[in-house]
Amino acid sequence: MMDRSSGGIQTLELGGQCFQITRPHDFGIVIERPIELEGGGEDYLHQVLLREDVRESFLEIVDVEGLVVCKNVRTTASSYRKVRGKSSHGKLSQAEYYHHDGCSCPVKPRVVEIRMPHQLIERNIATAIAPFRSVIAAMVRSLPTEILTRGELESTLDQFARPPSEHPLVDTWDQIQGRITRLVRREMDAESCRGFFRQVDVEANAYVEPWEMGESRLICNNHMDLTQTMQHRRSYQTPRASSESNGSLVKRWTAEET
Repeated sequence: MMDRSSGGIQTLELGGQCFQITRPHDFGIVIERPIELEGGGEDYLHQVLLREDVRESFLEIVDVEGLVVCKNVRTTASSYRKVRGKSSHGKLSQAEYYHHDGCSCPVKPRVVEIRMPHQLIERNIATAIAPFRSVIAAMVRSLPTEILTRGELESTLDQFARPPSEHPLVDTWDQIQGRITRLVRREMDAESCRGFFRQVDVEANAYVEPWEMGESRLICNNHMDLTQTMQHRRSYQTPRASSESNGSLVKRWTAEET
């Protein structure tokens, strides 16, 4: 249950705990570690919010909000796996394109949790997160004219300029996205392509806040209403530097794993 006080501070009550939450972006919420748990080493995400009797209520909040950020999570849960995929100056990794996790699976995971464990090295690479509907429209709007016309996407751009009821059918969004991704991969060099996706981040009003140690981001990866689904990508906010050291991420398909 969520309450908002007269001072604008919002709270979330789940699992017998009261959490303070903020809304620093147009979508999603940020949950702070309860004060009474500070320094106690308790893993409030897994031991409270994902507890068996609370789990479904919490996952429903992720469905509704699109993004739930949990600050200062400390856990050694064995189901986390390393986020893999390498980028280079000459080629983008698959993770740099907007995607749903499990995009090759018949049924995509309901929620993907991405976490930055406590470690020695900070992370300078952002994870951009945005609603699928915003990403698709932003990708069409951000295409250079010469690629837009070559890809015969002018009519799609015109549709997205109309009211939402006249946008392309949601069942066609994956095809539109795939077509644009293939176009920019073919027509642009790697750094120009990264610049294109940075523009998409801006156009889609993506969440690109810097990572903090011990932070988990739970993303609605497969909503029953596809228009409410989120996508994410690895986002270089500046031209990619060579041999840069960056903190690592881990992930977990939270709804499917216990």
